[in-house]
Amino acid sequence: HGANHPVQNLDDRTVLITSQNHGFAVDEAGLPDTLRVTHKSLFDGTLQGIHRTDKAAFSFQGHPEASPGPHDAAPLFDHFIELMIARAGSR
Repeated sequence: HGANHPVQNLDDRTVLITSQNHGFAVDEAGLPDTLRVTHKSLFDGTLQGIHRTDKAAFSFQGHPEASPGPHDAAPLFDHFIELMIARAGSR
């Protein structure tokens, strides 16, 4: 729990400094084929992010709105906005 938890983005290998407050983690082995792991904790290797492969949806285990670092989690919000714009353009 707390701030300054390093989480790696598996797509581009960047590291985000995040705030965490959880007592449970998703077991990667139990994920369906429609979910892709996107982020992992560098502290304990727990799954921190997933992305749907069949729909425009993703999830992040943490508190990106807390911005513990120099806006390290801003790309998560940027990605969410990109998904909304793409969805609006497909209507």
